[in-house]
Amino acid sequence: RPSACPPCARAFAHNQHVLRHLRVHTGERPFACPHCARAFAHNQHLLRHLRVHTGARPSPCPECGKSFSWKKNLASHRR
Repeated sequence: RPSACPPCARAFAHNQHVLRHLRVHTGERPFACPHCARAFAHNQHLLRHLRVHTGARPSPCPECGKSFSWKKNLASHRR
């Protein structure tokens, strides 16, 4: 059964999703970068940010093989 966010009434299929969404309202950022002062509300956002420090380039161009840190940069390259 759907669960709703108390502050904004947005509906979610699972209570766990409501709890994660509440960070939008509370400003909680429990996922801290070990390399700098940045912190994130969601683990996926921290993992994406870590590419800045690691130099990871997980988006290769299928035509030339050049790799990019961000999908948007790959998309610009392919245009």
